[in-house]
Amino acid sequence: MRALKVLLSIVVIFGVLFVIGDRVAVSYAESMAADKIRSSQGLEKSPEVSIKGFPFLTQVAGRSLTEVDADLGGMSASADGRTLRVEKLSAQFHDVALGSDYTSVQSAASATGSARISYADLTKAAGGDVKISYAGEKNGRSQVKISPNVPVLNSLEVTGSITVSGNTVRLRADEIPAMCRALPACQSTVRSQTDHVWKLDQLPGNLKLDKVVTRPDGISLTASGHDVRLPG
Repeated sequence: MRALKVLLSIVVIFGVLFVIGDRVAVSYAESMAADKIRSSQGLEKSPEVSIKGFPFLTQVAGRSLTEVDADLGGMSASADGRTLRVEKLSAQFHDVALGSDYTSVQSAASATGSARISYADLTKAAGGDVKISYAGEKNGRSQVKISPNVPVLNSLEVTGSITVSGNTVRLRADEIPAMCRALPACQSTVRSQTDHVWKLDQLPGNLKLDKVVTRPDGISLTASGHDVRLPG
């Protein structure tokens, strides 16, 4: 009986040491992955990376990680000299394949991502004292209220739609009011303030935008991809 207790104690000790070693290894791997993502994506600071699944060491031995989550903070996209700031960008990569050196990643079987754009940042990106605010959805389209700055017209307001495709976010006025269409150059002035296209070239793993939803507190973007190639 005493020998059995000693054996069990040894097993418990080795189990504890394995868990500690496993957690140390995953912490180191998360830090190294964060540095690689920062350098490859041109980020100002390293993102927060979390490697899911236990034990980590057996996943490494099989050169396949169950899930890797990355909180990339924010990013920016420029168009016509105006910058659109995207905040709270995060991504989840599933079934991540490791390289033959066990330290580099090659691809993920699938991935999803999400991001948020505030109305304040969208307003700033539109420029020209244009104001953009929440308008809900209509006929399946995410809409916003756009107040262009047209000196000859007071309190002009139009409804605009936000759409996404690939790595592109588009904002466009649905219709120009009749009183503006009747004035020379008014329509082109309004369109220059309401219609914009921004390309998000820093989406991780070449994810593609697939949905946009307008909410009272901002614009929600989602992205996805399959057989995603990963840097580093």
